[in-house]
Amino acid sequence: MATPITTGTVPAQDLSAHGYAVEADVLLAATDIAKAFSGVPALLDGRIKLKRGSVHALCGGNGAGKSTFLNILMGLLRPDSGTVMREGRVVHYASAAEALEDGIAIITQELSPVLDMTVAENIYLGREPRRGGWFTDTAKMVADATALFARLNFNIDANAIMRDLSVAKMQLVEIAKAISRESQILIMDEPTSAIGEKEAGTLFEAIRSLQAQGVGIIYVSHRLTDIFAIADEYTVFRDGRYIESGPLANIDRQRLIGLIVGRDLRDQEPRPARERSELLLEASDYSRKGQFEDISLSVAKGEILGLYGLMGAGRSEFANALYGNAPKDSGSVKVRGSALTIKAPSDALRGGIAMITEDRKGTGLVLSASVSENIVMAALHRFSRFGFMSRSREFKTVTDQIARFRIRTASKDLAVQNLSGGNQQKVVFARCVETDPVILICDEPTRGIDEGAKREIYSFLSEFAARGNAVLMISSEIPEILANADRIIVFRRGRIAGEMFAADATQEALVHLAS
Repeated sequence: MATPITTGTVPAQDLSAHGYAVEADVLLAATDIAKAFSGVPALLDGRIKLKRGSVHALCGGNGAGKSTFLNILMGLLRPDSGTVMREGRVVHYASAAEALEDGIAIITQELSPVLDMTVAENIYLGREPRRGGWFTDTAKMVADATALFARLNFNIDANAIMRDLSVAKMQLVEIAKAISRESQILIMDEPTSAIGEKEAGTLFEAIRSLQAQGVGIIYVSHRLTDIFAIADEYTVFRDGRYIESGPLANIDRQRLIGLIVGRDLRDQEPRPARERSELLLEASDYSRKGQFEDISLSVAKGEILGLYGLMGAGRSEFANALYGNAPKDSGSVKVRGSALTIKAPSDALRGGIAMITEDRKGTGLVLSASVSENIVMAALHRFSRFGFMSRSREFKTVTDQIARFRIRTASKDLAVQNLSGGNQQKVVFARCVETDPVILICDEPTRGIDEGAKREIYSFLSEFAARGNAVLMISSEIPEILANADRIIVFRRGRIAGEMFAADATQEALVHLAS
């Protein structure tokens, strides 16, 4: 039976009278947490027990209730029922500020930087060091931020403007900001979703250092490789309910996937080797000063070409220039043997090229618009005649795409910001497909989505290529590249460092080329 939440705290010495057990090494415990929105349950039975100095992986698919649960722990939402205990005290935080004051900080998946402020100003926003009690001590703030980055081994300029940083570096700033609060409990929600292998390794070193200091970390990630690399305990949620928890040493990858998705998923087999045929895309001598230089590559009909490299290697910058999202200094492109001038995304779309960008919320979707509007907006000409929209045609197309990509939404008219990350990504794919592309550029196509949704996207990409199209797939996850690409090109410091067939590639070989 769920225990009703009451405002305030219960002293530790009085807990036995309330039926609670107190464990000295437990920093945070939550039981029977439930939450519904407009009568629709989002969380039915949320539980976790975080021990001092441990990394506890909170696992579950999109829509499992993890975000609702974390928002309750941080005081951003009030639960309908359940109990949260902080070192033996029953607590109910009325705001995130109260949780922060009680030693709990969170790094959220969705970045919210103040873009026109410096990195140091973002880190210490609202708690700036003062001179004389009145004036911001900018020099100390920059010095403190610089020292923090040095301690974490993050290569970031504290004086840089946030707007000028890549998504990956913005993520590192958010991580540093949370760590700077010296909290006893740190919640990390998809902390490596926008960073590469090298930066993830640096982050893991920082996490181990925090563990040694007794900090407890709740680690949320869809990257199972990360979980098995850094966590020591796990808890699984599915469909809003607690499923299982225990030491990570007692479970293997396959069983954990089965708990998360509710069914067994076979290990993904690498794509079979195939002969290259007609070239659909040929890019020659692409350069942009300071970002990439002399990039030449081709993609054949039916082929998935993987692009791998460390953060800042130039992969995404090249892809954005190829699509017309960013200017190039030089270079030419052919599609199906014919030269194509691309100065803007509209030129690429007319040439049969569509792109899934790495930041679906920043550049891939209009969050306040509906699922339906997002799906059709890139191909409005197909639904209009003499300036009037054909609502019946739009309805059929949207309904078909929702079914095709298995988009879980209460309504096609629901604002896309209300969908889970995996379903938002499927909307981006549905929109791109509506432009009828022959070449699909995918930049981190499975970033921040669960294993089940990943498999659906992998299946779509394979089917898309099999129909005589081509895919350019950029990914920071080596297992993803190895399992889905036919060939792999490795970027290093803005240049192509090497190329190999996926069937011949290994993780060690790719890392060696990239670094």
